[in-house]
Amino acid sequence: MKQLLLLEELAMFLFSIFLFKSLPFSWWVYPALILLPDISMIGYLINEKAGAICYNFVHHKAVAIALMMIGYYLLNDYFLLAGIILFGHSSLDRVLGYGLKYFAGFQFTHLGVIGKNKAE
Repeated sequence: MKQLLLLEELAMFLFSIFLFKSLPFSWWVYPALILLPDISMIGYLINEKAGAICYNFVHHKAVAIALMMIGYYLLNDYFLLAGIILFGHSSLDRVLGYGLKYFAGFQFTHLGVIGKNKAE
């Protein structure tokens, strides 16, 4: 089942690239922006709870879809771009094993424990 979910996330990441191709931006914009959502980790400078809230908000796919819907409704390519980048980034993170965070700390995700504290 884990491999099936991994393939599903990979398909969503590739779909974000497909959606990006319909926008009027140069090809380099996608790779230039794809890691930008990780700036949400800055919340961890405050504390674990603030960090998890910031990170989870930016990495929640419903937020990405909402931005895409707003962009579609308003015919605004920048909202579409923001939604596509968030969607693609969140999917790529999940392919790499980085899930939504629990308040216990960055390494505790809905996909399991990550990092050096991971129980093998």
